[in-house]
Amino acid sequence: MKILVCISVVPDTTTKISFTDNNTRFNNQGVQYIINPYDELALTRAMELAEASNGTVHVIHVGTADSEASIRKALSIGAHEAIRVNAEPADAQFVAAQIAAVAQNAGYDLILTGRESIDYNGGAVCGLLGQLLGIPSVNVASKIDVSAGTATVEHDIDGGREVVTVQLPAVISAQKDLCEPRIPNMRGIMAARTKPLQITEPGAATAASGYVAFELPAPKQGVKLIDAENPAELLYLLRNEAKVI
Repeated sequence: MKILVCISVVPDTTTKISFTDNNTRFNNQGVQYIINPYDELALTRAMELAEASNGTVHVIHVGTADSEASIRKALSIGAHEAIRVNAEPADAQFVAAQIAAVAQNAGYDLILTGRESIDYNGGAVCGLLGQLLGIPSVNVASKIDVSAGTATVEHDIDGGREVVTVQLPAVISAQKDLCEPRIPNMRGIMAARTKPLQITEPGAATAASGYVAFELPAPKQGVKLIDAENPAELLYLLRNEAKVI
């Protein structure tokens, strides 16, 4: 089995976020980047499936040279090869188009993504890839099994979970509960230094959306303590200040 895992690189959750150029651009200064956690789950499950079938796992990332440390981490986790499309990831449509161009004739049996990136939370790449490649796509998978050219997928739906089967090749996005992410060991870290990292130039594609401005959420307000014997005041504050009832 030949599996492609799409990885994005996102700010660490402890990073202090700020913006520049009149709040129209994200400020990269001093930001620590990591592999998107949902993509790490996709990579780990890809490794498990490949090991069970004597297969291979490739990772692909659309991004600049600054992201190569994270790509090497994916290789240290166990991926066999990596591809970096040398372009700034403009939006989900642009990213999906670049990945589809690489995957179109590469013979991948399965393409895995994370359910969404934890910075923009778009969750669109999986479905867009399926459409661009003309193959089935399944979102938010919490279980993926493969047998005889068919993937059995358990995924979230409104009010519960559903089990579906799809013929391979297919695109599936990973979410929590799929597996426990692997931690690179020293052997994997050393091996990652010599594994192939192919850099390709982007194909012709345009972004379908853009960002007008960013803003931080409102600062947290101080806590108000209400006497347990005064529920009327609590109701008043919830209705008139918090406006949640």
